[in-house]
Formats: sequence, C-alpha cells, structure tokens
Amino acid sequence: MCYFQTGFGYFPGQLHFMDQTTKKVAAAKAALQYVRRGTIIGVGTGSTVNCFIDALAADGGLIQVAVSSSEASTARLKNIGVTVADLNDIGSLDLYIDGADEANADLALIKGGGGALTREKIIAQAARTFVCMVDDSKMVQTLGAFPLPVEVIPMASRLVATAIAELGGDPKLRAGFVTDNGNHILDVHGLAIDAPVNLENELNQIPGIVTVGLFARRPADLLIVGRDTGVDTITR
Repeated sequence: MCYFQTGFGYFPGQLHFMDQTTKKVAAAKAALQYVRRGTIIGVGTGSTVNCFIDALAADGGLIQVAVSSSEASTARLKNIGVTVADLNDIGSLDLYIDGADEANADLALIKGGGGALTREKIIAQAARTFVCMVDDSKMVQTLGAFPLPVEVIPMASRLVATAIAELGGDPKLRAGFVTDNGNHILDVHGLAIDAPVNLENELNQIPGIVTVGLFARRPADLLIVGRDTGVDTITR
C-alpha cells in the first residue's frame, strides 16, 4: 500500500512522494547489483555517482580498484579505500556506472553538467556495459532542455561558438570553469535534439571540439530510474 507523507503522518491509499535525493540514492543502491565483487569498474561523476560511491563504502569491499572519470570522483573513491587505476593500464572494462543530466527512452543521454564529459565518454566507450542512474526528473521525450555541454580547446572557443550558432544553438561559455583536461565548456541552449546520433556526428566534425555531451552513438545499455513508486530499469 502507498502512503502520502504530511506533517501529521502517513495516510494509506495515497502516493508517498520521495524527494530528488532519495530517488538518486535508490537508483544508486540498485546499481550495486550489477557490480561483481572484486572486478575493476569505471566510475563516473556527479551527485548520483556520489550516492553510488557512498553505497560502495557501506557495502565494504565490493570493489578494490576503479577507473575514475574526474578528479572529484578520484578523491571520493580514494577516501573509501578504492585504488584508482589508469585506463591505459586496464584496457577494457566490464562495467561503467554513471549518471546523466537528461535521458530519453532510447537511452541516449546528455552528460557534462559537472564538466567531466570527455573522460566519461572515454570510459563509457571502453566498457562492455554502461549502467546509467537517474531520478525521474531527468527523463525527457526530446533531449535538449538541459543545455548541451561541449568541451572545446580554449583557442577555438569563439570559432566553435560561431559554428554551433549556425546550427541553431545558443552557446554560452561556462564562466570561470576549466575542465580537468585544461579546456573550456560551452553550454548550448535552445536545441531540440530530435536526432541525437546525427547531431553528435555533426558536432564532432567541428574543429576545436574535444567532446560533445551527447551520448547517443554510445548510449547507456541499462538505465536505472528512481521514481516515487520505486526503481524502474530500462534496457536497450
């Protein structure tokens, strides 16, 4: 039976609405079932990934080694006793766990709100299975309401911005931000991304772009969605 929480307790027969953080924690805990004890996994970046790392810590020794997509996640993993390895020393990975800023029913994603999109895309490509965790506020029919992050070589920021504007986007330089790779981020507003793979391919051809925050050519393989009613799993 569902319950609705108020200041006076729970009333039976009505839905108990969870806040966004609770949904993220539920999705992160659900992702643990895909981690085989003792394997080396890839770990992404962001608030839901932080919940996943906390869940790893609570499990106690599920993994000992991981490949990380950012300096922030590296520090968090080391803090719970996980050794962080270089992808060059590992090669391929069985599993990559990460979050997303937007996701659609085809498991195409927008990522890069935290600025780690390049390393995230590299690790996703190296992994046999990409498990993405989101709360239901991230689910959309058409990608693009969340500004599309694009990592660019600093000297090419203006050139890339002009090219993106010609495609109908409104690129804004992320002020005061430098990626872990020493590059800039353009956040592209105003795009309704009806054909994610086509747009990803087109943007990849613009000189100066390092990585586009569209994960459509290599989407997630499995999407875990935290909802008021519990956790849903969507597969391709």
